[in-house]
Amino acid sequence: MANFVLLYNGGKMPEGEAEQKQVMQAWTGWFGSLGDKVVDGGNPFTPESRTIESGGQVGNTNGSRHTGYSIIKADSLDEAVKLAKGCPVLQGGASIEVYEAFPVM
Repeated sequence: MANFVLLYNGGKMPEGEAEQKQVMQAWTGWFGSLGDKVVDGGNPFTPESRTIESGGQVGNTNGSRHTGYSIIKADSLDEAVKLAKGCPVLQGGASIEVYEAFPVM
């Protein structure tokens, strides 16, 4: 089994207490359905970020399209994509990029 990074792009934050509660219930349910395949439930990102270039220059990238992440375990990229299709972030209009992470040591 490998680790896969789910990189969330775009979407909207829930508005109001009732919608926040509904969204949190959806996340709790999705994580529960994944069980031990959840490596790191992740977190949302703030809109402010910095990019460090290979020469060491640092630039602002405010408004990055990346809005959060999770890390899951799966047997293949296809299985990870199938699992990611149940992610509640999609209900808020976001998209998900799925990457396999591999150990280098």
